[in-house]
Amino acid sequence: MQFLIIMVLMLGVMYVLMIRPQRQRQAQQQSMIDGAAVGDDVLTTGGIYGTISEVEGDDIVVEIASGVTVHMTRRGIAAVLPPEDDDVEELEDADEQDESAVTDGEEAVSAAAGDVSPGDDRR
Repeated sequence: MQFLIIMVLMLGVMYVLMIRPQRQRQAQQQSMIDGAAVGDDVLTTGGIYGTISEVEGDDIVVEIASGVTVHMTRRGIAAVLPPEDDDVEELEDADEQDESAVTDGEEAVSAAAGDVSPGDDRR
């Protein structure tokens, strides 16, 4: 009888820790794919970045380069990417903060390929 109780508890723990979170991730992925609209930047399951130019029910047309389009199903979308404008501004701000932290009060040092002698190699 104790073995049966332990097995039921183990199945309950597995459900809570493994199955339920996976189902939530699948539901999020499906809602993201269903919410994809014209003009959204997407990443396909094949690793190609593009912009949705047409939506025809379950089929979409993704423009991967200027004048180059690919017809695919919605299931071929791996991720809907956030707008670039926000990402670029955040990255530029982060880069400026990193550069100022590194160079405050110190002189930047750079070496050309010919400046290093064989004796200076300290691997």
